[in-house]
Amino acid sequence: AGAETVRRAVELDVASRFQESLVCYQEGIDLLLQVVKATRDEAKKHRYRQKISELTFFSDGKYHKQIRIEENATGFGYEKLFQEYLTEIVSEVWVEDPYIRQVHQASRYSLYNFLRFCEMLVKGPCKVKTIHLLTSYDEGIGRSQQMSALEEIKQSLSNYGVTLNIDFSSSIHDREIRFNNGWMIKIGRGLDYFKKPQGHFSIGYCDFDLRPCRETTVDVFHTKHTKKM
Repeated sequence: AGAETVRRAVELDVASRFQESLVCYQEGIDLLLQVVKATRDEAKKHRYRQKISELTFFSDGKYHKQIRIEENATGFGYEKLFQEYLTEIVSEVWVEDPYIRQVHQASRYSLYNFLRFCEMLVKGPCKVKTIHLLTSYDEGIGRSQQMSALEEIKQSLSNYGVTLNIDFSSSIHDREIRFNNGWMIKIGRGLDYFKKPQGHFSIGYCDFDLRPCRETTVDVFHTKHTKKM
């Protein structure tokens, strides 16, 4: 499986399909690392490690893609933005967003948006086991509602075998989402880039692909991410 993945990565690289090739390179590296752990023959271990080093060199190129979401644009649900980066090897996700709060003012639907993001992770094809959320406390009476909602999400995720770790920071400002296969997505507005739906029974309330967006920029990066051999 590892050799086939590597061959596919090379083919995509030659075809200048760099984004897809990076995903395949990373999957190939992870599969070969599993082989190294299971192999007792030191000579084979050495050959596999050499191959991993070569693949790491090819996959270590810097990657940056920018997506501009226009005001009132539709078709930018979470699956549209994230699905191609959520490969089967993704097991851990980090979300940093200061506005995962209760439903009020500018953060009106941020908690529901975070829940929708978690639903996407649970559906796969990735096999997420841990989600780390770093956000800030809501102010005033909203804090108890925020904590109650996050705890409910945490308990619900546990029913699907997913652990949600929640931390709070009073100084957090940047918004980014990272996957343990090396992909990092920065969204100017965080997860809350959708406009308020016209009503609870209006088109776009449930299906985010049909929900009009607020103008924002999405930056996608790939960082070197390999486990120790």
